Amino acid sequence: MKLAIIIVSWNVKDLLADCLRSVQADLSGGWLSADIWVVDNASGDGSVEMLRRDFPAVRLIASPTNLGFAGGNNAALRAIGFGDAGKPAEELPDAVLLLNPDTVVHPGALISLAEFLAHTPQAGIAGARLLFGDGSFQHSAFDFPGLWQLAFDLLPMPGRLVESGLNGRYFPSQYNGGKPFEIGHPLGAAMCVRREAILQAGLLDERYHMYVEEVDWSKRITAAGWRAFCVPSAVITHLGGQSTGQIKTESFINLWRSRARFYRKFYGPARLWAARNIVAIGMRRKANADRQAAARGELSAGALAERLEAYRRVTHIWQKDGQKEQP
Repeated sequence: MKLAIIIVSWNVKDLLADCLRSVQADLSGGWLSADIWVVDNASGDGSVEMLRRDFPAVRLIASPTNLGFAGGNNAALRAIGFGDAGKPAEELPDAVLLLNPDTVVHPGALISLAEFLAHTPQAGIAGARLLFGDGSFQHSAFDFPGLWQLAFDLLPMPGRLVESGLNGRYFPSQYNGGKPFEIGHPLGAAMCVRREAILQAGLLDERYHMYVEEVDWSKRITAAGWRAFCVPSAVITHLGGQSTGQIKTESFINLWRSRARFYRKFYGPARLWAARNIVAIGMRRKANADRQAAARGELSAGALAERLEAYRRVTHIWQKDGQKEQP
C-alpha cells in the first residue's frame, strides 16, 4: 500500500523535527511505502532551513504566505496529483494521512491505519488514538456537532454529561477495547483518508482558514457513502494547539467563525436560529464573567477589552449571515 503523509507547519520547528523523526522511524522497519510532504506556512523560525538540512528526503512546499490548514493540505494534495487537473487514479497513493506537526507517531501506528483501510473497503476515513504529552487519554474522535455541543461549550450544563454522547464524545472504554469503532469524524491531527474518498468528495474547503476543516471534509466524505472509524491500535501523541496557541484571541475568533460556516453549510433554518441564539447567550455569559474577573483584579483592563471585542465579533459573525452557506 502506498501512503502520502502531509504535515502543515507554522513556527514549530523543533516539534516538526520530532514528528518527522517519529514518522521515519515507524516507516523504517515495515512494508509500508510513504512519501512525506511538509507544507511550511511562511514560518519565521528557521523551519525551512532545518527541513532542507536535516530532512532532504521530505517533499517541501515552502509557501510565502500562511495558507491555513485547509489551504496548506490542499497545496500538497494538488502537488501529489489530486484535484481537477490531477493524475489518473492509479498513479495516486492509496491513502493520504493528514498529520499535525505537534504529534509523535508511536511504533506501528502508520501500518495500523494503512492495514485497516486496506482490509475495510467501506471505510473512507481512519483516525488514530491520540494521547496527551503526559500519556493521558485524549478524545480523538467525535460525532458531528449539533445544538447539544454548542450548549455544552457555552451554557451551564450537568458536568457528568460533558464526556457523554450528548456532547459528541465516545467513551474511553471504546478506545481501550482495541477494536476499530465507527465515528462521525476524527480529530484532524491524525486523519487518514482513502484515495477514492478524496476523489469523490473533493479537496478540503479553503473557506475555513483554521478549525473545523476536517469536520467539513468528513461530513462530505460520509455523505458520499463512506464510513469513518477510529483505529485504537494506531497510537499517536498529540501535544495540541502549538501553532494556534501563538495567537490565542485570533484563534478563538477563527474557531467560532469556522463553526458558523459549518452550521450554515449543513443545517437548516430552524437549527441555525437555535444555534445563533445559543452563541449569542454564551458570548454574553463569557463577557459578564470576564467583567466580574476584572472587577476582582484578576484580569487587566487591556485583556478585558480584547476579550470583549472578541465576543462582540463572534456574535456578529453568527448573526450577520442567516442564509445557508453554499456547498
